[in-house]
Amino acid sequence: MSLARIVTGGQTGVDRGALDAALDAGFPCGGWVPAGRIAEDGPLHERYPLVELEGGDYEKRTLANVLDSDGTAIFYFKVIEGGTRLTLDCCAARSKPYELVDATLIAPRDAALALAAFVARYRIVVLNVAGPRASKVGHAHAYARDTVAHLLKMAGKLRG
Repeated sequence: MSLARIVTGGQTGVDRGALDAALDAGFPCGGWVPAGRIAEDGPLHERYPLVELEGGDYEKRTLANVLDSDGTAIFYFKVIEGGTRLTLDCCAARSKPYELVDATLIAPRDAALALAAFVARYRIVVLNVAGPRASKVGHAHAYARDTVAHLLKMAGKLRG
C-alpha cells in the first residue's frame, strides 16, 4: 500500500478522529486548517500538526485539502450535508478520486478494508479524510478513529 500521510481540516468529529488515529500510530498527518485554527470547539490544539490557511475559511480549507491530496475518504451517516457535501462537490468538480463510507451501514474494520482497496486502486499516497463534525454526529470521532486505526495497521503490514 502506498499510503504515507493522512490529512484533514481539523474539525471535531471525523477530522479529529482521523488525526488522533494517525498521531496514536505515529503515522504522518497534517492538512490545512482555517485562519486562526478555528474549529467548533475553539482554536485547534497545537498537538495537531495542521497549517493555517491565511485568509482561509472552512470552504477554502476544504478545497485546499482536496487539492493537496491524492484522494479523499468521505465518511457520512445516512445523509451527506454541510461540509461533507462541500467536500464531495470539490472532489467531483476537480475529478479527484473519493470513496464514500456510509458509517450507518459498515463496521469500522470493514470500512478500513474498503479504504485500503481505494488507496491501492488509485495509488494514494496522501489521503484526505472528511466527514461530519461532532455537533452533527456525536460518535463520528470514534468511528473515524477506529476506521483509520484499522487502515493504518493494514498499511503497516502491507509495507513491511
